[in-house]
Amino acid sequence: MTPYPHLLAPLDLGFTTLRNRVLMGSMHTGLEDGRRHFAAMAAFFAERARGGVGLMVTGGFSPNIEGWVKPFGGTLATSGAARRHRQVTDAVHAEGGKIALQILHTGRYGYSPLCVAPSRLQSPISPFTPRELSARGIERQIRAFVRCASLARDAGYDGVEIMGSEGYLINQFLVTHTNHRTDEWGGAYENRMRLALEIVRRVREATGPDFILIYRLSMLDLIPDGSSWPEAVQLAKAIAAAGATIINTGIGWHEARVPTIATSVPRGAFAWVTQKMRRELHAAGVTIPLITSNRINTPEVAEEILADGCADMVSMARPLLADAEFVNKAARGEGADINTCIACNQACLDHTFKAQLASCLVNPRAGHETTLVIAPAVKKKRVAVVGAGPAGLAAATTLAERGHDVHLFEAANAIGGQFNMASRVPGKEEFVETLRYFTRRLAATGVSVFLETRVDAERLAAGGYDDVVLATGVRPRDPRIPGSDGPNVLSYVDVLLHGRHVGPRVAIVGAGGIGFDVAEYLVTPPGHSPALDLAAWQAEWGVADPATVRGGVVRAAPEPPVRQVTLLQRKAGKLGKGLGKTTGWIHRAALAMKSVEMIGGVNYERIGPQGLFVTFGEDRRDGTLIECDTVVLCAGQEPLRELLEPLRAAGVSTHVIGGADEAAELDAKRAIAQGTRLAARL
Repeated sequence: MTPYPHLLAPLDLGFTTLRNRVLMGSMHTGLEDGRRHFAAMAAFFAERARGGVGLMVTGGFSPNIEGWVKPFGGTLATSGAARRHRQVTDAVHAEGGKIALQILHTGRYGYSPLCVAPSRLQSPISPFTPRELSARGIERQIRAFVRCASLARDAGYDGVEIMGSEGYLINQFLVTHTNHRTDEWGGAYENRMRLALEIVRRVREATGPDFILIYRLSMLDLIPDGSSWPEAVQLAKAIAAAGATIINTGIGWHEARVPTIATSVPRGAFAWVTQKMRRELHAAGVTIPLITSNRINTPEVAEEILADGCADMVSMARPLLADAEFVNKAARGEGADINTCIACNQACLDHTFKAQLASCLVNPRAGHETTLVIAPAVKKKRVAVVGAGPAGLAAATTLAERGHDVHLFEAANAIGGQFNMASRVPGKEEFVETLRYFTRRLAATGVSVFLETRVDAERLAAGGYDDVVLATGVRPRDPRIPGSDGPNVLSYVDVLLHGRHVGPRVAIVGAGGIGFDVAEYLVTPPGHSPALDLAAWQAEWGVADPATVRGGVVRAAPEPPVRQVTLLQRKAGKLGKGLGKTTGWIHRAALAMKSVEMIGGVNYERIGPQGLFVTFGEDRRDGTLIECDTVVLCAGQEPLRELLEPLRAAGVSTHVIGGADEAAELDAKRAIAQGTRLAARL
């Protein structure tokens, strides 16, 4: 008897049956762009089909150049392109999987001077002002969608997903926020939804009755002047009548100032919206299957959502980056062995917005299945790994998986390194899941673990090891501020790891990622993380029932901070500039809502009983006392690699990874990738 009966139940679509209720949702990986990545894309999707996913959706392919995500981005508009896609669909079908192609027309979000939109209104996230479509131009876009869907069928896809949410072209036609037209494509809602209905109706006519047609419908725009709830329900009913097979849930426009998929968003935070729509449709006799989405990252969460009647399927995109075997492990009752997506965005969305191939912080093989191969070792070695932080854990478990005899030494009484501190920051509770996963992997791969063991170079040199991997991490950097040895001064380790007392007024020295984390920790009441309390999170970000307010967004009403915090940095300019490309704004906004004062361009002159004295600029002007009870030092880190030279002097083959290699800014993505790649080649 499976512990996940709803999740693993087949879904009968009439003309075909999906083997379970898991959709691998669309996400742009960069493998869609150009012609050179089709083999890699085939391997990527084949591995997840082999992992048991019921249905997968590709990253977005535009139906024409006007719909490009960026110049020369993924496009399906010719029969030659369709033939290239056969490599992908054949690979998926060989593994017993099903796959749909997402048709994505970006409209005014297109990073291209060729972009078009219902009205000539520039998006806040693009430098290009779109050209307003004429009536004939709209007809050309509809025909492009139909042609793209027909080519997808020719290419062997089992269906298509029409992207009608997230603020892309179809969504732009739906709302008065972006549609100022007065012709038959604007004005009344019946006109504004015509584009969506024409596309669905004509795609169904062109592709026939036995082709999966998913429509991704924005149920919660999270922007002012977004769709009202009656409009969303009206559209869903019309989309079902026009021939859609499934309706997928879209949440939030890309320009919305509400996080929707970051780690600080509660798990399953938007399932209630899909449930609300499902009840409306069922009451009207419309039984089209609905998919719910966003921050569903464990089989337990997915099972509960389905059992509660929130949806008929769950969309999990990034969780399938983190673990291609997610579904198979769930089916075998091995949910505890799933490598859980922690929603950090660092290797997926951040890469996408930097025009890099997407991957995964906790699984660097994602997107690199053809180049990062974990194969059995030809010659088995005896390897010592020193340090059980993310880098050491990745190296040790990958080495052992390949058949090497691995000894892992850790000075602390638990594995995890910096993750033990990160997981205590409100909104980063998911990091515990990575440590749970590695604990299981250490046992499964047979790594010999030695905790509370501070190993020295002499012992390692005498241990008969073929290789030693130093993953010894970092120590906090001493900024050498006069008075920093005072009783009112703490390091971030004192605060996050040891729980030292912090006063009601705090100055934080250093505004990198750790400085922001410490600030978030200090302004939040202990045990009251909004990431674990959906109602508190909704209030903090102003998420509301779309039945009561258009777009489902109201004025944010966060809880007051429990401390007065000042965050400082030496560099002039905006604080947090080096934070994640797609999450930095969330951290800055969260602290601003908690009245954290952010000051850049300071010189730290001295610390005294009254607080921190600073000046500004090279001429050290405008001396100011930041009155505070506690000063917390978050002034960077230094690598710990005292073992390196003695080991090399003793002739031991030694490798340095993670923070011990580079400590400028703690980077778990780099650390885990380094550990995995080193272990793959040793």
